[in-house]
Amino acid sequence: MNKKSRRSALRIGTQTAELMFAVPQVVAHRLGRMNKASAQPSERDQREFQRMGAEKIAAFGESWNQMALQMLKANQQMAQTWMSAWWLPTPLTSSAAARRSLSRATAQMQGSALRVLSGGLAPVHRRATANAKRLARVRVR
Repeated sequence: MNKKSRRSALRIGTQTAELMFAVPQVVAHRLGRMNKASAQPSERDQREFQRMGAEKIAAFGESWNQMALQMLKANQQMAQTWMSAWWLPTPLTSSAAARRSLSRATAQMQGSALRVLSGGLAPVHRRATANAKRLARVRVR
């Protein structure tokens, strides 16, 4: 794994750990709010509940779009790599050249997978951590 991929994997790990703490806080706050609101939620509670649903849909859409965009870029890079290998003036006959080519392709696929994962995780992470901070300041009435 090269240095850039290690940094990307570390960032994904950090975001995942932050999500492990933020998501239960947000869920606990909102469930407590729903419990207190019961059958007649206040206007403030209704806004929060509506926001909760809208944010989930928006985060899913953004994640899906980011992952699709990263997959498109990865497919283009792979096609370019294969086309350039196909049109090389001499075939790769030495085992050292073949190993280098395989190593490069492996690193490219690994980097692409990390970018897809990072793109999909970022919108969810951004919303969940922001909600945890915002809801930590709000007192349930």
